Amino acid sequence: MIPAKANQNIYLAKNSSRKLRTKKAIIGWSFITVSTILICLFYFYPMIQALIMSFHTGNGMNQTFVGIDNYVRLFKDPVFLTTVKNTVIYLIIQVPLMIILALFLSVLLSNKKLKLKGVYRTAIFLPCVTSLVAYSVIFKYLFGQDGIINLFLLKLSIISEPIPWLTDPFLAKIAIIIAITWRWTGYNMIFFLSALQNVDESVYEAARIDGASSVQQFFKITIPMLKPIILFTSITSTIGTLQLFDEVMNITKGGPGNATMTISQYIYNLSFKYTPDFGYAATVSYSIVILIIFFSLIQFKVAGDKNE
Repeated sequence: MIPAKANQNIYLAKNSSRKLRTKKAIIGWSFITVSTILICLFYFYPMIQALIMSFHTGNGMNQTFVGIDNYVRLFKDPVFLTTVKNTVIYLIIQVPLMIILALFLSVLLSNKKLKLKGVYRTAIFLPCVTSLVAYSVIFKYLFGQDGIINLFLLKLSIISEPIPWLTDPFLAKIAIIIAITWRWTGYNMIFFLSALQNVDESVYEAARIDGASSVQQFFKITIPMLKPIILFTSITSTIGTLQLFDEVMNITKGGPGNATMTISQYIYNLSFKYTPDFGYAATVSYSIVILIIFFSLIQFKVAGDKNE
């Protein structure tokens, strides 16, 4: 038989352990409760309110419930359809270009024989910490009619007259794509560099012993090992491009005409530039959500794990 005193000690130990677990649970919940409340207040509540507002229309805050009329209106709105086309063009050209360039640079800068790697990495990463407005204005002047780009090309006698970078619908898109690529390539490169640090060098050594060339190592080892990072950067870049606003607003203001206007800029115009229609603007904003889900699912399908 267990003495009564021993039973009492066991009971006290269990009770003390239970109190300790309860105390830890309370402390843990106290930490996440504040964050949860703030996230719900500043993220989920506005999202729900915007969804409710998307079923209303009217000037300013004088809203009237119209059901799904706003969503039907989307497919008949030529400006909206133009902005979707422009945004998708930026997406399918700029995102693959930026990911490929970031991947290529990360492989070059992970070479152990390369000197001054830190300087090169910093130089390539610096653009993504610059102000969105500041760098957009700089690119506006670079590609202006009398900008440095045209002056440089004229000086080299490559062109005979200035190129209308910002007034030609096609060239204006090119200028914006160059600007976005310049700013965000270094940001994605950092993810690839971090992933490459975790790749065991013995894998490449074994491949070299087996006679694999640098190109074969890149496609057979590097890319498969970076597959999760490639998927992550592709999705985040897709989300960022679908929300593109600052560059277009500051470089071309959506012009010429509506040739470079994005969905986000159209939302801004509906809310603050045209006669305010927050209900329809909320509807257009949810089109971005649908596009993000659509393209993310495609990327998961194409680049996701086949065994999942």
